[in-house]
Amino acid sequence: MARLAALGALGMLPARYLHAATRCGAGERSWIPDDAFLAALPGIMQAFAVPGIGMAVVEDGAVAWSRGIGVANTLTGEPINARTVYEDASLSKPVFAYLVLQLADLGLIDLDLPLVRYRRPDYLGDHPWLDLVTARDVLRHSSGLPNWRTSPATEALVPLIRPGVDISYSGEAFFWLQLVVEAITGRSLDEAMRVHLFGPAGMHDSTFSWSPDIAARSVHGHRAHDSTETGMPVQVLRDQWSAAQKVAERWGKPLPTWKYEDAERALPEVLAVAPPGRVAWAGDIHANAAASLRSTVQDYATFLALMMERRQRAPWEVSEASRQAMLTAQITVPGRWTEKGLGWNMEKTGDGMVFHHSGSNSGIFKNFAIGDARQRRGLVVMTNGGSGALVYRRVVRAATGHDLLSFDL
Repeated sequence: MARLAALGALGMLPARYLHAATRCGAGERSWIPDDAFLAALPGIMQAFAVPGIGMAVVEDGAVAWSRGIGVANTLTGEPINARTVYEDASLSKPVFAYLVLQLADLGLIDLDLPLVRYRRPDYLGDHPWLDLVTARDVLRHSSGLPNWRTSPATEALVPLIRPGVDISYSGEAFFWLQLVVEAITGRSLDEAMRVHLFGPAGMHDSTFSWSPDIAARSVHGHRAHDSTETGMPVQVLRDQWSAAQKVAERWGKPLPTWKYEDAERALPEVLAVAPPGRVAWAGDIHANAAASLRSTVQDYATFLALMMERRQRAPWEVSEASRQAMLTAQITVPGRWTEKGLGWNMEKTGDGMVFHHSGSNSGIFKNFAIGDARQRRGLVVMTNGGSGALVYRRVVRAATGHDLLSFDL
């Protein structure tokens, strides 16, 4: 606790994150990285050309510690700080899954009803298996849909395998379910998130969309340490969002309020101002439940805390049954080394089952989140380097003692 207090005095840890660390009982292992590892971490980052990293830890069910090291952008030298926003990539998926389960608890969506009963986007192809895809299939990755289409502007979306029988990781499925959420709530993704999750949880620095403030605080991605290319890589989402922002300002309609129909209407105008090759279809300039979440590490740790076991939950939180569904195997596939819950992966360790998810966008943002619901602990690590996985794995091993199979398979 003395070390935590010292970090707080140095401005590295906001005072509101100090209290939970005192709750670790004698003999219990904390997931807060020790001083020796933190002292070595900058050298590890340098070895793998990762300019910046953010970490936050949940202890006893509450955010207990956070730390940022390095810079957000090597061209400007802007340092990482407590308000730095990261490109969460696929760490978006569990957060969106939580919203879907909130809506299920409210009776607004049936997890086992075909999505076509709620909304059938016009880019879907003509295939009978599409009529079988449910929200449960989407959240456990058994929709049979591809991850992403190669040419979404011209290629219809159809399943590759029959839904419900195997694992087929799919961002496209999450995006379709997002459009269903827009239809049943009448709100954009960000508006629904703010009403049901971000607002009540106090996640005020989280968004699936874009704004000038978020642009100013978001990290830039950097090449992997072994890349043969030089210079800053293309910042795909930043370029897409920046082009859409110009249209949003012209319309007087902020991007976080856009629904898919707005993105479709804006597409011709965005294509006229976007860098060549950056934007192909409306999905490129629309909030994306599978990949476009941006947050501080403290906000993401706040979300992790919602996964932990506790006696009472706030009325706005998911029901206990839904929380357990997120962390319980939802499909049996013989020979698999991990299990798929609703939004999370699970893996058995020597200390019991943990849940986790990784994230990778454009090959230049690499992130990881892990939690132990029974022990009420969690850790999120976000980086802005193409070799960030080589760094976050070391953080996870040092902090938790877990060397996951998912790191190597």
